[in-house]
Amino acid sequence: MVDEQSLNFLLSYCISALRQCSSWTHVEILQALAALVYNNGPKCQKFLPDLLGTAGLLLQFSDPAQPDVELRRAAVRSMANLCLSVPGQPYLDESYRSVCFQTFLSVLQSSKTTDVDDITFCMLLQSALKGVQSLLNGGKMKLMQIDQIGALLAVLKKCMFHGLPGLSIEVPTALYPAPLPQYDKRSPVKQEQSEPATSKQTGSRRKKCKGKQKKGEFGEEGREDSGDAGEESVLGADMVKLQLGDVQSSPCPQARPRVSDVCAGKDPPSCQPCKRLSSSESEYSDTEGGIQSKVRSYQANVRQGALACFLSTIKSIEKRVLYGYWSAFVPDAPGIGSPQSVSLMTIALKDPSPKTRACALQVLSAFLEGSKQFLSVAEDANDHKRAFTPFSVTIASSIRELHRCLLLALVAESSSQTLTQIIKCLANLVSNAPYSRLKPGLLTRVWNQIKPYISHKDVNVRVSSLTLLGAIVSVQAPLPEVQLLLQQPGCSSGLSSSGSATPGREQWRKAVPWVGQSPQGSPAGCAPPEPCWLLCLCVSLVILPREDSCSDSDAAFPSLGSVYEPCPLRLEALQVLALLVKGYFPMTQSYFLGLGEVACRCMEEMDPSIQLHGAKLLEELGTGVLQQHKPESSTAPEQRVPVSVVVTFWTMMLNGPLPGTLQDSPHATLQTSACDALSSILPEAFSLLQGDQQILCVTLLLLLQGDQQILCVTLLLGLNHSENPLVKAAAARALGVYILFPCLRQDVMFVADTANAILTSLHDKSPNVRAKAAWSLGNLTDTLIINMETMGQSFQEELSDLLLLKLLRSATEASKDRDKVKSNAVRALGNVLHFLQPCHVANPRFREAIEESLQALIATVGSEATMKEKLLGPQKLSVPFPL
Repeated sequence: MVDEQSLNFLLSYCISALRQCSSWTHVEILQALAALVYNNGPKCQKFLPDLLGTAGLLLQFSDPAQPDVELRRAAVRSMANLCLSVPGQPYLDESYRSVCFQTFLSVLQSSKTTDVDDITFCMLLQSALKGVQSLLNGGKMKLMQIDQIGALLAVLKKCMFHGLPGLSIEVPTALYPAPLPQYDKRSPVKQEQSEPATSKQTGSRRKKCKGKQKKGEFGEEGREDSGDAGEESVLGADMVKLQLGDVQSSPCPQARPRVSDVCAGKDPPSCQPCKRLSSSESEYSDTEGGIQSKVRSYQANVRQGALACFLSTIKSIEKRVLYGYWSAFVPDAPGIGSPQSVSLMTIALKDPSPKTRACALQVLSAFLEGSKQFLSVAEDANDHKRAFTPFSVTIASSIRELHRCLLLALVAESSSQTLTQIIKCLANLVSNAPYSRLKPGLLTRVWNQIKPYISHKDVNVRVSSLTLLGAIVSVQAPLPEVQLLLQQPGCSSGLSSSGSATPGREQWRKAVPWVGQSPQGSPAGCAPPEPCWLLCLCVSLVILPREDSCSDSDAAFPSLGSVYEPCPLRLEALQVLALLVKGYFPMTQSYFLGLGEVACRCMEEMDPSIQLHGAKLLEELGTGVLQQHKPESSTAPEQRVPVSVVVTFWTMMLNGPLPGTLQDSPHATLQTSACDALSSILPEAFSLLQGDQQILCVTLLLLLQGDQQILCVTLLLGLNHSENPLVKAAAARALGVYILFPCLRQDVMFVADTANAILTSLHDKSPNVRAKAAWSLGNLTDTLIINMETMGQSFQEELSDLLLLKLLRSATEASKDRDKVKSNAVRALGNVLHFLQPCHVANPRFREAIEESLQALIATVGSEATMKEKLLGPQKLSVPFPL
């Protein structure tokens, strides 16, 4: 680092030298200037007029008319270093940012002349791309104008394909929002004729190998997958170009697995796919070959820089604007007789550099993230017989093409890092695509093709594979197509191959006794179903010790010395289990108690992240039972989880680690999840906690004792006084659930204790705590009305007048809070006013509070239109006595 005084002296010297010294020194002076201003931009404010002003030196040297390309490159590099932002320091003014952006844009729009060598031109483009990325990453520049966005996206698309073997495109100077791909003039690039002698000697052998590959791979693939409206002919052509035309450095003729084999659930062959060699592994050995290798390396750096800049651009543009350029970067199915438009998938399939392919997939993943609303218009479930192609069909065709290309890239890829990006990109696509509006079959192909990668040697690939499976079971659940996939027998999953890192089915049965047995959660008289292989897989990853040797990627995880699988893999498996229970509870309820045991074992571990996801699994199990036992549930009573099993389940939880987690855990998030789980107890099961002992012994084998019921309530009332707002909000919400339990709402003491706890939270400084407390207050006052109607005047007389007054005043005050609090506060106000008796109105202490509450309700009706329906409910403002 250079101190400010030295920096000012050196910058003044460099500026004077550029004005006074001969031109042959300017390049080295600019190189020194670039090093000085790197990460020192905020300290160079007073020198900006000399550098970036109207007649600034950097503008002069970076002018397109500058004949010396080296000088221009050095000036652009200095300008890019000036644009680097430093956290907490002032950034460039708007005028200077605009000047720099236009300079970078003009550099990227320029074409290489014959007198400029490839390497120098690549370095010039890299400097300009870094400058644009610095402007965007600084968070100070937002792309708002359509012309500005279109010009930048055009040059980025041009640079994304710079030097890509076998492809040359001419992109227009600006892209515009359009539903169809814009015209890209493609000119075929002849392969280089200057092959070294060593390459020519092996030419005949390579031709023979290529012929075998085309016949073995693509011929069968085209025959087996010919049902995709002729798309596989394009797929085969792409694969030929990918393996044969674009990469001339493939030393082995080993065939990669066929798409048809993988989709059928077969394991890939033991041989690895042909490796795409990087520039450092080139077989060129002479001087000319070394130069070509260096040029390809610099061109790959340009493509990577353009993709990194594109990623920053995506973050700087509103999504609704960005998706106007969808067709320019996302593949679409080619029309009859027309070539397929170039897109990000072109790079992912054809670029010889694994790093560049990974960058393209990362950009595509960012493009897909948050696209659910845009893609929701897609529809091709019905055959459209119209004179035009609807936009919905166009988007659906693009979604199908994305699936096809990504699955093709998955089969062809050999780099673990790039494989991870492909699978993550697939997960983003699955999470946002509207499969209920598309023809079935897309998810089946993804499902079958991802199975072999669950047992991949690289942990990151395995984790991302589970992420993809989690996306499949969570998207628009329950989908009939996914239900059929989950019902597939485990033997066809292709996971029990030799050398697999995943335990086989027999190991699951041995380690998890409840797999394959007649479970208590299954409907009476039904044979035990075939175990869901995904459920068994996730359970085995969570609770079984690892058997395989550690892979290279395991070294990055702290659980290297653990007997279990790496922590990220176990966490992902737990998340998939929770999503499976949430979306397809009827398929998992047969193993209700077993999954509860898994949650218990996770909550007993030392790792707080494992404990947290164990608590989330517990919450989903409880919520699934609640949804099943609702009066409006479509599940037949005989198909529901028996209440006796639910009681046994919560006996295990309350005798296990749940109370300790709620009381002693130092992690607020874990306590919050455990509190949410505790609030998911089925009311029918909870009411059995204090039932008659004789009746309980007859009806149930395992029974919760009365002290455990007291434990639940005591824990919640204690957590309501937590200093952490997350825990306090969760406790307030749980009390609002418990107050509706029939066995608790008739207990006047419990109602009073709960009311005092909720009123305390209603005055909390955290808006989230107040919102949860207001919701619970509305539930509590609903309970007052129910008790008044069922228990009569006796309950009204037992409830303290002082507590009623506190409820009325607190609800009146809360009705002036923000909307999330107000909506439930006015509900509570109406209920309390309905609960009051004439004796309360005659009491002077109540009259003032009643008048204030009525004024608050009237003011809310007059000012908040959205609250009228809540205010005018059947029991909210009905006061059964004259005021």
